[in-house]
Amino acid sequence: MQNQPLFVKMGLLTWEGQLKRVTSLFNSLTDEQLSKEIAPGRNTGIYLMGHLIAVHDAILPLFGLGERLHPELEETFISSPDKSGKPIPSLLQLRAYWTEVHGHLGERLASLSEEQWLQRHNSVSEEDFIKEPHRNKLNVLIGRASHIAYHLGQLVLLKN
Repeated sequence: MQNQPLFVKMGLLTWEGQLKRVTSLFNSLTDEQLSKEIAPGRNTGIYLMGHLIAVHDAILPLFGLGERLHPELEETFISSPDKSGKPIPSLLQLRAYWTEVHGHLGERLASLSEEQWLQRHNSVSEEDFIKEPHRNKLNVLIGRASHIAYHLGQLVLLKN
């Protein structure tokens, strides 16, 4: 496919742009701001940070790039809602996890060739992938970029 390099570049730029935006926002928010709810009865900024870390950490095994760095975050930040009573790491620890997970993930994603981006991920069978070749790694990454944008829209409310 002639446009394959262009599509891969566009997908990676989308991911990197959204990740840069949310990282910048997290870095600008104080611990007090992150401790607040987005809106009354809604998630806190701390929870959303942990949620994004856990979701992004799960990309590693999904793409066959290794094991999660922090599998312990899944129960608290993916399987359970905010205020579930599950133990939450400190903001200091979450900020460190953010840097660690995204640094490692960035290195691993950079190792993928253009061809590998359009190959199936580990949650789709070979048979299903033949029928639905759009269920590839690049499409997942674009979806994760949209996921960041969704939560970024919520997190900006903490700046008030």
